[in-house]
Amino acid sequence: MSVIPTILVFDSGLGGLTVLREVVRARQDANYVYVADDAFFPYGQHSEDAIIGRVVPLIGELIDRHAPDLVVIACNTASTLVLAHLRAAYRVPFVGTVPAIKPACARSVSKQVSVLGTRGTVQREYTKALIRDFAKDCAVTLVGSAHLASLAEASLGGDPVADELIRAEIAPCFIAASEAGPRTDTVVLACTHYPLLRQRLIALAPWPVEWIDPAPAIARRVANLLNGVAGCAPQASAAMIMTSGRQPPPARILLPFFGERLVAPHSNQRLPQAGLHC
Repeated sequence: MSVIPTILVFDSGLGGLTVLREVVRARQDANYVYVADDAFFPYGQHSEDAIIGRVVPLIGELIDRHAPDLVVIACNTASTLVLAHLRAAYRVPFVGTVPAIKPACARSVSKQVSVLGTRGTVQREYTKALIRDFAKDCAVTLVGSAHLASLAEASLGGDPVADELIRAEIAPCFIAASEAGPRTDTVVLACTHYPLLRQRLIALAPWPVEWIDPAPAIARRVANLLNGVAGCAPQASAAMIMTSGRQPPPARILLPFFGERLVAPHSNQRLPQAGLHC
């Protein structure tokens, strides 16, 4: 283990920044490398085999280059598909991101819970198994969004995103059998992109609900795994990689996610197997 631990955070795009933000708060003394696989975004457009074939060797190249002490897969789609493959292939500890169905069902009062994710995530057997195991006393509505992740990335970049577009994506989450009967009171954000729109989701919801973001729980898990590993915050570094080779978002956007530390610019050196620029 390094004197200053290095944590690599991986996502299909910019949604994993919501996880990074919480992890940085938990371990301000670590070095961070954030990787956005924007060359393959969105993952929902690819088959499961294609995602596995892409992510497993790509993570291997990143491990070889950056020697992280821990890797966070800050993507529900990737986590539900590749975590077992990654743990079998590499000795680095991995922390994944899976739909927070267990805590949502435990906290719901009405026992009406919705899971808002990409179409791939809500259709996956992994998600259905979580419901079978942890939602026995709840009615769970699975909502597959086709566009919300892209809308979140656009909004983060400063592009205008109409309320009507967001409202249409979240509307199926809100179930009410009657005005007097139980209605949805908890929505699981089963894509790390969605918390980027959290304030707008709250404002556009037809009634108040609790929005369950897995990022704080992921940060606690990371802190536990690195417990006892001391770092040195003044020397800690931050870097961001876009696999397309494009420049990362401006510093004013990134600073809040990286704990206000400056993010090192990338170079254009190519990694051979996955065609990665960093």
